[in-house]
Amino acid sequence: MNGFAVLRPDVAVTPVVVHVPHAGTELPADVRDELLLDDAALVEEVRRMTDHRTDVLAAGTASVGATRFVNRCSRLVVDPERFLDPDLEEMEAVGMGAVYTATSDLRPLRWPDAARRELLLDRWFRPYHVALTALVDATLAAFGRCVIVDVHSYPSVALPYERHGEAARPPLCVGTTPDHTPPDVRGTVEDLAAAAGLATTADEPFAGTFVPTAHLGDPRIVSVMLEIRRDTYLDEATSRPHAGEEVVAGLVTDVAAALAVR
Repeated sequence: MNGFAVLRPDVAVTPVVVHVPHAGTELPADVRDELLLDDAALVEEVRRMTDHRTDVLAAGTASVGATRFVNRCSRLVVDPERFLDPDLEEMEAVGMGAVYTATSDLRPLRWPDAARRELLLDRWFRPYHVALTALVDATLAAFGRCVIVDVHSYPSVALPYERHGEAARPPLCVGTTPDHTPPDVRGTVEDLAAAAGLATTADEPFAGTFVPTAHLGDPRIVSVMLEIRRDTYLDEATSRPHAGEEVVAGLVTDVAAALAVR
């Protein structure tokens, strides 16, 4: 088990890579054993912290040539979108760096253990990044550019761990970074969201977007994050989708199609 899947498109490939890092719920037995929560509390923590069905929201991008990189493991194993350097990662302050030691309500999740952290990083985090970086490299070799669409979701009510819980919580937060999100890319996403009837903010309540560390600052990489408020497409209590899922999934596909040809 490598914890992730690279899913090729149904049609001719484009320069678009759709990254889905937090949809997974798998917890290897040895990881489960080190978590301090009982079974009921763990079920609730996974419910709170999973970007439920974002892999489903991204599935339609296969029809427009995007390659999907989907994490199958829960982010309680490792969080592949965190910086390893604690000085660069603001979430370390609340016990939610690459290896979480705290829950969403700031209770202990696992005991801090530097040796165990390194084992988890070697087993799950580093292979994930090697594979994703290789996919981006292959895309650059084929097209001379790569567009990353980073797909997430977030709850309608802020959880205690959030660093900016007082911020606006629109149906769609568009995450950007100065080096990798040109204004026209942000504008394209905002226009498509408006056409789908979804209001947006930029970088609120979550800022930034994913770029592999090896490619930070590379002008050939474009990246944008779609942070979708969960109640726009599912019942947050049960994680069951409602009619809004079709609208949101259509938006994700439309973004991938539009950015493929920009």
